[in-house]
Amino acid sequence: MLEATEIECPLGEHGTEAIPAGSAILRAIRIVDMIARHDTPPQLAEICRQVGLPKPTVYRILSTLEHAGWICREPGSKRYTCASDLTAVAGEVLMRSPTRVARRALLEELVEQTGESCNLTIPNVSSVLYLDRVESDWPLRTMLSAGSRVPMHASASGKLFLSAMPKRSRERAIRLVPLVRHTVHTLIDPAKLLCELDDVRTRGYATENEEYLAGICCIAVPVRDEDSRVVAALSVHAPVTRTRPDQMVEFLPLMRECADAIAQTIDW
Repeated sequence: MLEATEIECPLGEHGTEAIPAGSAILRAIRIVDMIARHDTPPQLAEICRQVGLPKPTVYRILSTLEHAGWICREPGSKRYTCASDLTAVAGEVLMRSPTRVARRALLEELVEQTGESCNLTIPNVSSVLYLDRVESDWPLRTMLSAGSRVPMHASASGKLFLSAMPKRSRERAIRLVPLVRHTVHTLIDPAKLLCELDDVRTRGYATENEEYLAGICCIAVPVRDEDSRVVAALSVHAPVTRTRPDQMVEFLPLMRECADAIAQTIDW
């Protein structure tokens, strides 16, 4: 009987592990993991080098993952990135995680402290995906439930995610994503948006002033993993009839404390 040979496949910070040569599933998982963790969408040669597999094998697996909607190539380039179907699965996993009860309780406490609606989001390709949202008791509210998506360039959370990218990746993302106008306040000038993203990166929080929904403003802070990467965002929404973004900065200490607590509920 023939025995499956093994290859040494790097696992980043976890060292190396022998993977059976015939295990296409494990190979595909390794490739997806490598692309998902990469700051800049990698090209085929870089993926091959990182996972330690020959180019024909990697190309075949990438083609299958593209067909499944889990991986896609950036328009006009040879770089691979996670597709919307994969990020949607990641969102579903987090929304149904056993720790969601603890995260929900933290959001509810923040709503009680601020008196405004609060939500937790993650990046979803060119949009922001709501993992959870707790509404305030005020009559005027915005109904954006878990699973909702909003454009990255027109939301405080989205601008936070964009600002956390390396500069070249940030510029590429702005160039590739259509900057659709949603209100008269939406930033659709790439130069102005990039300038604001620089400010967001410097100050460590983002604001949005009626850029997606007229009459609604928002402030967002990052939720970071053990390596200080921005993996989620915690934000507070409010009608402009009650407050303004420059007034919402008083929520920052409470929000940052809540974001740190939420980070502890996520299994990295």
